[in-house]
Amino acid sequence: MLSLATSCVSSLSDSYNVNPKSPTSALSSGFIANAERTLARTVVSSSVNLNPLRFYVQYWVATDYPTESRYDLNTRGIPGAYWNALYRDCIRDLREAKNTIPTDITIASANKTNALAAVEVLEIYAWATLVETFGNVPYSEALDFNNSQPKYDDQVSIYNDLISRLDVAIGKFNSSLPIGTGANDLLFPSASGNTTPQWIKFAYALKLRMALIIADANGGKAKTMAEATAGKLPSSSSDAVKLTFDSTFPNTNPLYEDLVRSNRTDFAASSIFIKSLQGTATQNTGVVDPRLNDYFNPATSKTLVSGTYAGGTEGTTNDKELNSLPGSKLQVQTLPGVLISYAQVEFMLAEAVERGFAVGGTAASHYNAGVTASILEWGGTTAEADSYLSQPNVAYSTAPGDYKQKIGYQLWLALYNQPSESWTQWRRLDYPQLPLATNAIYSVIPRRFLYPTVEQNLNNANNAQAATAIGGDNVATKLFWDKY
Repeated sequence: MLSLATSCVSSLSDSYNVNPKSPTSALSSGFIANAERTLARTVVSSSVNLNPLRFYVQYWVATDYPTESRYDLNTRGIPGAYWNALYRDCIRDLREAKNTIPTDITIASANKTNALAAVEVLEIYAWATLVETFGNVPYSEALDFNNSQPKYDDQVSIYNDLISRLDVAIGKFNSSLPIGTGANDLLFPSASGNTTPQWIKFAYALKLRMALIIADANGGKAKTMAEATAGKLPSSSSDAVKLTFDSTFPNTNPLYEDLVRSNRTDFAASSIFIKSLQGTATQNTGVVDPRLNDYFNPATSKTLVSGTYAGGTEGTTNDKELNSLPGSKLQVQTLPGVLISYAQVEFMLAEAVERGFAVGGTAASHYNAGVTASILEWGGTTAEADSYLSQPNVAYSTAPGDYKQKIGYQLWLALYNQPSESWTQWRRLDYPQLPLATNAIYSVIPRRFLYPTVEQNLNNANNAQAATAIGGDNVATKLFWDKY
C-alpha cells in the first residue's frame, strides 16, 4: 500500500500541493491601495522635502527654516521627490495592477473590467498632475526598465491622449457591478456595497477638471468635454474623492506626522491668508470667515489678547508664539487626503457656466453651493454659510472683480488642505494676486517645478530637448494651459 501511495503521488502534476484558492503572485488590490496612498500623500503632504506648495499659495509661512518658502526647489531635491512619488510609487504600481487584475482570483471575472477602468482613472489623474507640474515629461517610453533614457513627450499631446483615455475608461464602467476590490480600495472602500457609481462620478469630475485646465488654450474642446459631464458629477460631500487615513503609523495623515508626531512647529499662518479669513485683506469681506478657527489655532503668546489670530511673512523666519499655527483638525491622524472635493466641483461648475458651457444651473447657484460645501466640510453650519454669503463682498452678484477673481478667491479659500490643487488653480485663474516672498530666489512665484537633477544628469539629451521645447527649464516658464 505504501508503494502504491507513493506511485500515485508521483504521477500527479506539480500542482498537487497548491491551494487553488490561494494566490501565488501579488494581488492587484495591494498595488492599487499603495498607489492610492502614495497619490493622496503626495498631493496633500506638508513635507518640505516633497510638497512646499502651501508656501507658494501662501497658506503657511515657515517659522525656523524659510529656505523652501523662498522657492528653493533644489537644496532638498523637491522636484525629484515629487517626480519619483508619481512615477515610481504611483503610476508604476498602477501598471502592475493592470497586469495582475486579469489573473487576480480575488476579483470576480465580471468585475475585472470595472477594476481596470478604475485603475486607468487613477493613472490619468497622476499623469495629469505630472504634466501640470513639469510640462513635457516622459510618457510613451516611460517606466520601461530596458530604456534608461526615455524621450519626453509634448505636454499638449500627452494631455490630449489622457483625455481620450479617460473617455475610453468611462465607457468601460458597468454601474451595476462592483469594482471588485472591496475594502481594499482606499478611496471608496466598501466591504459589500457597489462603489462603481462613485468611481464614475470621480471620472466625470476629473473630466470637468481637465476641461477647465485647457479652457484658455482650447475653448471648443473644453466646452464639449464640460457639457458631457452635466448631471454625472459628485452631488454631495459623500461623493468627494478622498482617502481617509488610518490612525496607526505609517498610514496616518502626513500632516499629523509633520505637525504632531515629529513634535515640531515649523509652520505658521501667512499674514495674507489670515487677513483674508478675518475679512481685513485687500479683498475685504468685512466678516470673519467661519473656517478661521478650523484652519488655525489662536496665537499662544501671552503678549497678545487671548484668541488672537495672526500670520507671518512669507520668505522669512516667523515667531511660533506670535503667529497662529495650523489648526487642531489638521493634526488628526485620520484626516482625509482629498483629490477632488465636492466644493471644488461646484466652483468648477460656476466657472463652466461663466464660460458659456451648458452644464446646468447658474454661476451664482454653483458658487453658493461651493462656499457652503467648504464651510460644512470643515464643521461649520448652513446658517454660518448663509450669513457669510450674505455679505456684499462675498455674494456673487456684488463681490469685486470678474468671475475669475470671484471664483478664484473663494476656490483658494476652500482648497486649504489641497495644496497641489490650489497651486494649479491659482496658476490658471491668477487669483488671488499674491505678493512675492521676501528674499525670494526667483522673481516670480513658481509656475512649474524644475526638472529633477537626476534627469538632467542621466537623461541629459532628452531632458535638454524638453527644456527647450517648453521655453526653458525655469520656474517662470508657463505651461501650455497657463495663458495669462
